[in-house]
Amino acid sequence: MATAHRIPPAPQPELYRFKPLDFATLITYVAIAGFFAVAGELLAPFLRQIAPSPAAASYAVNLLFYASVGMLAVLAARKVVGRDLRVLATRPWFTLLMVPAAVIAMMILTAVVVALSGEAQTSQNQAGLQELAQQIPAWLMVPLLVVVGPFVEEYIFRHLLIGKLSRRVNIWICCALSVVLFAALHIVGQEAVTFTALLPYLAMGATLVFVYVWTGKNLMFAYFVHAAKNLLAVVFIYAIPPEVFEQLQQVQP
Repeated sequence: MATAHRIPPAPQPELYRFKPLDFATLITYVAIAGFFAVAGELLAPFLRQIAPSPAAASYAVNLLFYASVGMLAVLAARKVVGRDLRVLATRPWFTLLMVPAAVIAMMILTAVVVALSGEAQTSQNQAGLQELAQQIPAWLMVPLLVVVGPFVEEYIFRHLLIGKLSRRVNIWICCALSVVLFAALHIVGQEAVTFTALLPYLAMGATLVFVYVWTGKNLMFAYFVHAAKNLLAVVFIYAIPPEVFEQLQQVQP
């Protein structure tokens, strides 16, 4: 049977109860993100004065944001992280094979939904990363985009919104909420939010939700998939010259 190769769930109800540190982490995440979304333009002149460049200021703000929330998330989820790593260690072949398979599936799904939309559009988030990569070295971007960022997002959007919230709300509602909010996070602040800009992140969020639920709510497996996808994106951004990106963006399907 196909399901025989699935990572078996390890039911430990106490790990999926909301605790004060979960609320503290979530409130910190929403508060900081909301603050910069509302007051970002007001802070821009100040940041330009203390940072050598706008790119350095943007990087510093994001690093501070994710590092602050990340420390709280690690503390809050440390028991789940330990449990999930032990589960994955019992089937290392599964992780080694299924993580890249999930990344490939995510890329195929993204390509399909974008093609069906009939219009390719680069989100402001993606454009910002490409611009940032031109000024910030890869060894500084990897800790932010591959290590800390994915863990924070998997903790918030999978572990809390599905793993813990599904104890009180229907799991399918939690999954839909996770996908939509995850996608919205990546385009928030754009001048014009469009469905075509949202589609790639909806596909990515749907894939991460699927692997999280499919592996018995294994936070670390979803994190490894997210981190691997981001690592691949970082490699592409630094390996492909900016002018090639510009040419690709001008190609209409």
